[in-house]
Amino acid sequence: MMTTQICSRVICSLDAPADKIFRPTRRARPSLSRRAARPVLSPARWLCAGLLGSVLACPACAQENWNPFSRAPRDPIEQGRIDSANDPAEAINRDIFQANKFFDDVIWKPVARAYVERVSPELRQGIHNFTNNVGEPIVFANDVLQGNVERAWNTTQRFAVNTTIGVVGFVDVADKWGRPHHYADLGQTLGVWGIAPGPAVQIPILGPSDLRDAFGLATTSIAGAFALQGTIGNVVSYTELGATGVDDIDYRSKLLPNTDALEKTSKDLYASIRLIKAQLRAQLVEEGKAGRVSRDGGNSAEAGHQ
Repeated sequence: MMTTQICSRVICSLDAPADKIFRPTRRARPSLSRRAARPVLSPARWLCAGLLGSVLACPACAQENWNPFSRAPRDPIEQGRIDSANDPAEAINRDIFQANKFFDDVIWKPVARAYVERVSPELRQGIHNFTNNVGEPIVFANDVLQGNVERAWNTTQRFAVNTTIGVVGFVDVADKWGRPHHYADLGQTLGVWGIAPGPAVQIPILGPSDLRDAFGLATTSIAGAFALQGTIGNVVSYTELGATGVDDIDYRSKLLPNTDALEKTSKDLYASIRLIKAQLRAQLVEEGKAGRVSRDGGNSAEAGHQ
C-alpha cells in the first residue's frame, strides 16, 4: 500500500503570479512496512560495530604485545624492554624467584650433584629413558590434539617397543630403530593452536613459566587426577609421581654446568633465565607446528620442562 505526501515546490521567478509561487506537489511515499525494513544506521549501531571490531582485534594485539618472538629480532636493550613489558607482575615474580633459588640452592642442586657423583652414567641414562617412557602417553595425547599424525604414530611405536623389548623403558630400543623421542605438553599444544604465551609468571618450586604454559600444566595435573581412579589408577598415579620426581632430579643434573656458568656471568639472573626459558618454549612451539620427527629438529627436551 502506498501513501502520498504533500510538499511545496518554490518557483523562483520574479514575475510569477503569487498563486504559483508555492505550488503543492505530490510524490510517492513508502509504506510503513517498507520504512520498517529500511536499515537505520543509528549512533548506537556504529558504537556496537566499533566495539565488535575492537574485540576481534584483541587476539592479534595480544599476540604482538605478549609474544616477543612474533616480531623481528631486536638488539639486547630493546629485547630487555620487551621482556619487562611482558612481565607486569615482575616485582612479585622476583620475590618468588628468590624463594625458588633458595630452595634450589638448599635442596635441588645438592641432590643433583650427589646424583651425578654417585650414580653411574649408564644407570642415569636408563633412568632418563624410563622417565621418558612413562611420559609417552601425555606426549601422544598432545600429538593428537596438535593434529601431528606422524608424531603420534612415532610416539605409539616408541611406547610399545620400549615398554616390552626395552624393559619398561630403561633401554631406548625405539631410538636405535629410528624412532627418536620428542617432547610435547599442553602448553605447546595451545601454542600450536595460536594462543599467545601471555605474561611471564614464576611458579613456586617449579620456576619460570608463562600464563599459557602454567594453565596447561595445571590442566594436565587436574585431568590426570580425575582420570586415574581406583587401585590401578592409584598405582599409575604414584608411578608417574615418582618418575616425575626422578626426572626433575635428572633434568636438574643436566643443567648444572649451564646454571653454574650463568650464575657467575649474568648481571641479572632473573631476567636472563626468563629470556632463556621464553626462547626455549617458543622453539618447542615451532617444532610442534612443523610436526617433524627427527633427531635434528624434533627433540627439545630442555624446552619442554615446565
